[in-house]
Amino acid sequence: MARLLSTDGHRLAGGPSSTEGDNKGPFLAARAALDRARDLLLSRQDPAGWWQGELETNVTMEAEDLLMREFLGIRTSVETEPTARWIRSKQGADGAWANFHGGPGDLSTTIEAYAALRLAGDPAEAEHLCRARKFVLAHGGIERSRVFTRLWLALFGEWPWQRLPAIPPEVVLLPSWFPLNVYDFACWARQTIVPLSIVRSLRPVRPLGFSLGELRTGRPPAPAQSLRRRGGWMHRLDGALRGYERHPVGPLRRNALRRAAEWIVARQEADGSWGGIQPPWVYSLIALHLLGYPLSHPVLRSGLAGLERFTVREETPDGPVRRLEACQSPVWDTALAMVALADAGLPAEHPALASAADWLLTEEIRVPGDWAVRRPGLPPGGWAFEFDNDGYPDTDDTAEVLLALRRTGADPAVRGAMERGVAWLRGMQSRDGGWAAFDADNTRAIARSLPFCDFGEVIDPPSADVTAHVVEALCAEGLTGSATVRRGVGWLLRNQEADGSWFGRWGANHVYGTGAAVPALIAAGMRPEHPAIVRAVCWLHRRQNPDGGWGEDMRSYRDPAWRGQGVSTASQTAWALLALHAARSDDAASVGRGIGWLARTQRPDGGWDEPQFTGTGFPGDFYINYHLYRLVFPISALGRLLRDSDASR
Repeated sequence: MARLLSTDGHRLAGGPSSTEGDNKGPFLAARAALDRARDLLLSRQDPAGWWQGELETNVTMEAEDLLMREFLGIRTSVETEPTARWIRSKQGADGAWANFHGGPGDLSTTIEAYAALRLAGDPAEAEHLCRARKFVLAHGGIERSRVFTRLWLALFGEWPWQRLPAIPPEVVLLPSWFPLNVYDFACWARQTIVPLSIVRSLRPVRPLGFSLGELRTGRPPAPAQSLRRRGGWMHRLDGALRGYERHPVGPLRRNALRRAAEWIVARQEADGSWGGIQPPWVYSLIALHLLGYPLSHPVLRSGLAGLERFTVREETPDGPVRRLEACQSPVWDTALAMVALADAGLPAEHPALASAADWLLTEEIRVPGDWAVRRPGLPPGGWAFEFDNDGYPDTDDTAEVLLALRRTGADPAVRGAMERGVAWLRGMQSRDGGWAAFDADNTRAIARSLPFCDFGEVIDPPSADVTAHVVEALCAEGLTGSATVRRGVGWLLRNQEADGSWFGRWGANHVYGTGAAVPALIAAGMRPEHPAIVRAVCWLHRRQNPDGGWGEDMRSYRDPAWRGQGVSTASQTAWALLALHAARSDDAASVGRGIGWLARTQRPDGGWDEPQFTGTGFPGDFYINYHLYRLVFPISALGRLLRDSDASR
């Protein structure tokens, strides 16, 4: 095959590179690195068959845990002291707390951390709180914090309820076809909005024991937007709803509160959580307690007990610390680990893969959830992210599980589960041809303009990374030529960025989106010389760091200048290499430098250091450090590249 060159001279496909002999060194070092990483990953498998890495976020998880316990009257020194020690340890040099490693200080996160430390007994005149207070006041004080932060403060009388946006519980009574019903919101948002509607309507105030008045600036509220803009109309709607809140229709309100409570209770998971994520969990506990559920009630008792499994305790030189995971990712981690180990050369019958497959089969979801509101005739099938989340399977996990199970043979039980998963994925395709994570056609963008929706993304539209993973999985199941896959490919091509990359909804950011889209398009039959692939490969080459790795800072979600820019990380370097491998990039120098970076930066135990956050919860607002990403993705990248290198000899 003739060599093909991109517009900037990079080889994209063809025979061996003329520099192949000069790049044996990185490949030899990579073989040893792959072996070490593979052995480390195998050692981390649970005896039950699964893998789970810590899911690290920011200190609002710990701060809100202490505030919730104070509100419920169950906070003790056992939780408070190690939690406060953890919060203090994450304070930045500027006195603030950031939402991701190396990021700028965040106003709302800093206010919540400050309140939690005051609750833990730190005096306001303490040096670290003086620095925090200076940051808060310089950035607008409590008055400029997000709605959720002010809601927490309102629970303790530190912010007036009447100055918070309305969330009437009557929203739960709206039919699914009515605009702005709860199913117009993403699953994580609706599970949060319903309990918050109870809390907002009851407007409780409990003593905090101190005042946070020192964090106020006294500035007036920001003026409402012009009626020429959607936000202006939403603010007027909020004003009308707040008027109703002052004089609700008694029977209607009582019915709404009852229905909202029933809605919440019906969605509690077996582990006591709601959706397996922190926000609806803590708000549901508070809401039900306000409605008269005692702490001894099975629902609340299970909910509080379930938090223990999400708690991480660690000994540090400064003493024990305690932190909480916002979510857990065992299904996702297990599927990624299986794919990685198969890429590293483990045979399908290897005990590690066999036990992981057996465990995944027990996690298949065979009951309908909220997704069935938009797809009522679709038989259930698929997998969720967490140990216990039967109500909210997602297409991203299901696609990755299918790819993992395919690497383990054709046992009849496996095939049956995979067929159900494939059928469910096909049925969850949105009208525009793409796939979202949890729902189909969850695209009512007006929801983003509601005043109380300032806590991150509140709808679940199709995204490039999820669509790519589903397309790749369906192609692996023999559906390359199907109309379903063709529509998915069309969605990806329409949503490629002008610079050649793809946006990453659930990972940082354009490196992640591009690392997912290119392998999917190649799996769907697209040739490496297709213009979309050429532009994507060129973008990756341009974004490679001088040290040979790739990285992208979370600030790229708000500032395009950061796209593909950031400190090199193991996970992001692997994403770029996976795309270049799929595209058959013949730029041996670029690939070799990427492989060399992975081999050079590996720890002696086989892992990689990666304090940077490369996972995404809400673009622009909430970020995640998946502790297993730094291991599974480099194994996949090295395994695939070395396999092809061996085959070409």
